[in-house]
Amino acid sequence: MSKRLFDLAVAACALALLAPLLLLVALAVKLDSPGPVLFRQQRVGRHGVLFTIHKFRTMVADAPARGLALTVGADPRITRTGAWLRRSHVDELPQLFDVLRGAMSLVGPRPEVPRYVAHYPPALRERALAVRPGITDPSSLVFIDEAARLAQAADPEREYIDHILPAKLQHAADYAERATLWTDLGVLGRTLQALARRV
Repeated sequence: MSKRLFDLAVAACALALLAPLLLLVALAVKLDSPGPVLFRQQRVGRHGVLFTIHKFRTMVADAPARGLALTVGADPRITRTGAWLRRSHVDELPQLFDVLRGAMSLVGPRPEVPRYVAHYPPALRERALAVRPGITDPSSLVFIDEAARLAQAADPEREYIDHILPAKLQHAADYAERATLWTDLGVLGRTLQALARRV
């Protein structure tokens, strides 16, 4: 089975099974704070092509105007519902639609905003962007508590650019060169285990 066929089959089945949960989460987001249910943002996809990523909104509607593109610790922009969505990573579920439309894969390097892709060294940039970005990847597991780590830094954005981003980028490049359907299944399994401990 090809990676794309696998993505389509799993994403379609997951959306069908999770439809009641998605509707409940959408209602909770809407009732919790003013603004749209979904958060949309431009990310850098395969071969450097921009696409719009979709998540359940976890912050106040004007969050981008209030601070960094990064989430640092107990960010005051996060809503009550958003705090649980982030901890459980349920906010990522709308990306299943991004998988169906071909912008993303279930497993692949997490897509960055252009601001941080600008810091990619050319050699690693080409390797990391050679595949579709994913909902999860090995670096997502390594940095599952990234916000807490950034909260301990004197300059969170500098910490991200100088230390976390290079490590993520190396993971992304390694993934792009070595990934198979079997390694993807392994990443999905470990991701589900990690999330089960956080719900």
